[in-house]
Amino acid sequence: MKKTFHIIGVLALGIVLTFSGCSKFEDFGSTNLNPGATNLPITSALLTNVLSGVGGFAASNTSSLYCQYYSETQYPDISCYAANSASPMANYSGMLYDLQNIIINNTDDATKGTAALNGSNANQIAVAKILQCYIYWVMTDRWGDLPYTDALKGDPNVKFDPQETIYKGMIKTLADLVPTFDNGAALVGDVAYNGDISKWKKLANSMRLLMSLRLSKVYPLASDYAATQFKAALADANGTISANADNFTINYPGGSFKNPYFSMYDGRKDYGESDVMTGLMTNLNDARQSVFGANLNGGASSLGVPYGHARAFATDWTTKNPNYTYVFAPNYRKENTPLCVVRAASVLLARAEAADKGWTTETTATLFTQGVNAAFDQWSLAAPASSYFTNTSVALGAAGSNLPQIALQQYLAYYPDGIQGWSNWRRTGYPVLTPAVDGTNTPKVIPRRFMYGTAEYSLNKTGVDEAVARISGGDKMESKVWWDK
Repeated sequence: MKKTFHIIGVLALGIVLTFSGCSKFEDFGSTNLNPGATNLPITSALLTNVLSGVGGFAASNTSSLYCQYYSETQYPDISCYAANSASPMANYSGMLYDLQNIIINNTDDATKGTAALNGSNANQIAVAKILQCYIYWVMTDRWGDLPYTDALKGDPNVKFDPQETIYKGMIKTLADLVPTFDNGAALVGDVAYNGDISKWKKLANSMRLLMSLRLSKVYPLASDYAATQFKAALADANGTISANADNFTINYPGGSFKNPYFSMYDGRKDYGESDVMTGLMTNLNDARQSVFGANLNGGASSLGVPYGHARAFATDWTTKNPNYTYVFAPNYRKENTPLCVVRAASVLLARAEAADKGWTTETTATLFTQGVNAAFDQWSLAAPASSYFTNTSVALGAAGSNLPQIALQQYLAYYPDGIQGWSNWRRTGYPVLTPAVDGTNTPKVIPRRFMYGTAEYSLNKTGVDEAVARISGGDKMESKVWWDK
């Protein structure tokens, strides 16, 4: 109980300090300074606040709808591909700025002594940079080109970097920062790894590995940039995530700071597990369905909601089928349920794919089995029987021919993380997905990116226009980001 109240207090303080940290009180003289207030940000509070936000960032319903993990039950706009022009800009003034504030306060001679009360300066900086890389990774996979190199410097006309620059910058940052960790004081406010620096190092290497594989369409050969970076991350002495105990998991206390999936059915019922997902799980006789979905009363269900239909069909169908499958069994969407962001299964299956491509000398079948088993274990399920691996959609074939089987298991392992599921589908083409029956876009195709928002065009027209000029097909949802060849 004490730990829960401590986390809630730190989160609340982080929100307050996020806003106070953005104000320049000194511009208005000392009359606006509260002598009883703390005017320096508490870096532990900022860290906790960002980690809480990262969980919600990973739980993107839009991406989960695009990759057909979910169906909309009442207002099927996103799953019917209504124009999506959500702006990325709030992420710069929110989580990214908070992390930059941690970096600044642990670097500046005037503040780093106070900041060190919340953990080693070097370790706070390294963790902040890892989290920035994660946020940029999600953002660039949604929009493509974005402010990166010159971002967070106060320039409203900041340039948009090509996605290639962003990816290579993130990969280099992750590689460079791992050696900067030290054995100083443990981090305070770390609701993911509780200050375990060895696990943060594994996360950095795992992200580097996964980012490198994301570039396999651009750099397919074993001697190319992607494979070289993949192998370097794998070879790092600090290791990668290979067991669920090392998963990057956000531990929510509940109360004011709830697991983001809790709100899906907290007085709402806008989403259900799609019939695409339940069909896959049924065909595989996959025990994970007991976790992935349940009916209104929490009972076992494989009655997925038909994907991509207009409102009249969706509301009529759900009315006639009230026992349709909700997303997650109830125990996995409680307000204090931990949320896994980067997991062992994804890393092991990435290694299996790299081995199958000939990028490494590891054994594909061994890593594939380990990855699938880890995906079951993550949900406290027993490893599947040997017969599971003989299913025609699972059984591996000759070396170099196993992308369909591996990508399908990656898709299932990422559930319900839509940004990773959607990105991996865009990269691999597996599983084979059919566009929404009642899709409203022209041409009727599954979206490949988010469009830029009105804020970008009104506040930084030069930057966004330059970015759009680099997009083949223009600023449209069917246009592809750089790595999506």
